[in-house]
This record gives sequence, structure tokens and C-alpha cells, in this order.
Amino acid sequence: MTRYIFRRILGLIPVLVGISLLTFTLTRVIPADPALLILGERATPESRAQLREVLGLNEPLFFNPAAVSETGNPAAFLDSQYFNFVGGALTGNLGRSYFTRIDVRDGLAQRFPATFELAVTAMIFALVIGIPAGVAAALYRGTAVDTLLMIGALSGVSFPVFWLAIILIYIFSINLGWLPPSQRLDVSLSLQPVTGLYVLDGLLRGRPDISWDALKHLILPGVALGTIPLAIVVRMTRSSMLEVLGQDYVRTAKAKGLRQRLVVNKHALRNALLPVVTVVGLSFGTLLSGAILTETVFSWPGIGKWIYDAISARDYPIIQGGVLFVAFVFVVVNLLIDLSYALIDPRIQYT
Repeated sequence: MTRYIFRRILGLIPVLVGISLLTFTLTRVIPADPALLILGERATPESRAQLREVLGLNEPLFFNPAAVSETGNPAAFLDSQYFNFVGGALTGNLGRSYFTRIDVRDGLAQRFPATFELAVTAMIFALVIGIPAGVAAALYRGTAVDTLLMIGALSGVSFPVFWLAIILIYIFSINLGWLPPSQRLDVSLSLQPVTGLYVLDGLLRGRPDISWDALKHLILPGVALGTIPLAIVVRMTRSSMLEVLGQDYVRTAKAKGLRQRLVVNKHALRNALLPVVTVVGLSFGTLLSGAILTETVFSWPGIGKWIYDAISARDYPIIQGGVLFVAFVFVVVNLLIDLSYALIDPRIQYT
């Protein structure tokens, strides 16, 4: 297994390099000048040129042959915006925001817990409802129960997340007043974070009222964000269960007179979980990457909204560092999911 993990880690390097190159190129293709956005349209050309020099925007994008002739150092050929960013990222320096001058690494550390808490809530919602619904659809294949569950699953995939989020806010916040429409915590409450996870931090601080308020703020965005993985989990669980229920060992277990619940839970469901785990891993990695639409609608201070605001402001360091971090999280989650296969199915061996 050690060799397998080592090969997988080596495989992450070209993925991250490709993502950094693509992100850097796309941000520079957009016709906008960060110096102009920072200083405003009334700024003089001299002040804009000076700010561009301070921000390093006057350097070449990829290669700098002029620096080689000036310094006589061949390594100066790579003294450019892209390779300076890559070199900084290798040492943990992702740059500073053009507007707030906050270190991107610190910004990620502040906002990732909010995204993580929301992603966990959405995935719990998807699994708690999705797996039993998929099992029920498989057991009652071809009946009205199966049809209704599949219609619900298809609807979950079909509804745009931002539309569903607005509908949930309108019904449960505006009309019924049951749940808060935005943010992580009521403005009347204050919390000194410990882990950045407000539900957990409230308990650690001895403030269950804060944990309860944070949990209420999580419900609407968690449900909105969890609808797509919920629909995928339902469909994958159903198809995997149908395949397993037709296997000989399941028929043998039934012929031995075992109870239906024991046959389903012990013999069928566990063997049907492998493809479900794959889907859950991909979905969870996507959720951790920052749900831009959901976080924007609910004003959720996570990575997704942060990157969205940075794109609007052409804040290149946040975009580059945020996307690279998101990609890293995604591939690490997928690696962990691959390694979990051996725990779920002992027949799997990594060679």
C-alpha cells in the first residue's frame, strides 16, 4: 500500500501544476486591470503604473529573457509572475490580496472551517436520506415507491441550486420565520472561535445556545447544497443494490431463512457500498471545494464566496491561491476515499 500511496502522491504533482497554469492563464485573459479597479477611473496613469509595479503586474507573465541579458543569470529567465507564484506556493506563500493586503494563506485558514462545516452538513443530509431511499427503491423495484423516489432524485439533480436556495429562504425564513436566511450566527451573539466550526466551538466554550443558533443557520444552506449529492446517492445506491440483490450469496442467505433486514444490511448493503463511497468521495470533495452559488445566496463566509468576490474584483492572488487550495483538497479527499476501499471490502488489495 505504501508504494500505491507514493505513486498517487506523485500523480498529484502534474494535476496541481496544470490547474495552477490554467487558473493563471484564465485570470490574465480577462480584460481588466486590477490597478484601475483599486484606484478607480479617476486615477492618473502614473499612479496606476506605480501600483502595477508594486503589485508585480509589470513583470512578464511566464518567461523573462530580458532579465537574463541584464543579470547574466540563466535562472532569471523564470523571473516572471507565474513562476514567482509557483515558487511561493511551494514554500506556503500564496501571496497577498491586492485590496485587503491579507495573506491568502491566512484567508484560507479563516474561511475553510465555514466551508467544511457546511459541506459536512450537506453530506450528512445526503447520506441520511439518500442511502435508505436508494435501498427502499431497490427493494420495491417497479412499484410506486420506486417511481416516487426516482422522481425525487431526478428533481434534486434538475433544480438549480441558487433557485432552490431562494425558494427555501422565501418559505422557511420569510413566510414561516422558522430559520435564519443568511450568515453563520445571529448578530446578537459573539463567539471566540476555537476550531472555526461554530457548532463545535459553542460546545467547547460552554455555550450550547451558540451551537443551536449555528445549527439553525446551517440547515437551509446545508439542504440546498445537499440536494444534488442526495439525488446521486439515491440513484447509485439503488443501482448498486439491484446488482447485489441478484448475487448468489444473497439468494443463499434468503434460502437459509435469515430475516430480510439482516440480509439487506449485512449481506447486500455492505457489498453495495463501494460505488456509493466513490460517489460520496467525489461529491464531498466538490462540496469542500467551495459551493460558490450556495455560499453567495446565503452570504456564507466560506471559500466559495471568497473566490467569487475575488473574481469580481480581479484579485489574482486570492483566485490563484484559492483555486490551487481547492484542487489540493479535492485530490486529497479522492485519495483518502480510494484508500478506504480496503476497509470496506477486504478482498481489495493494493499492489
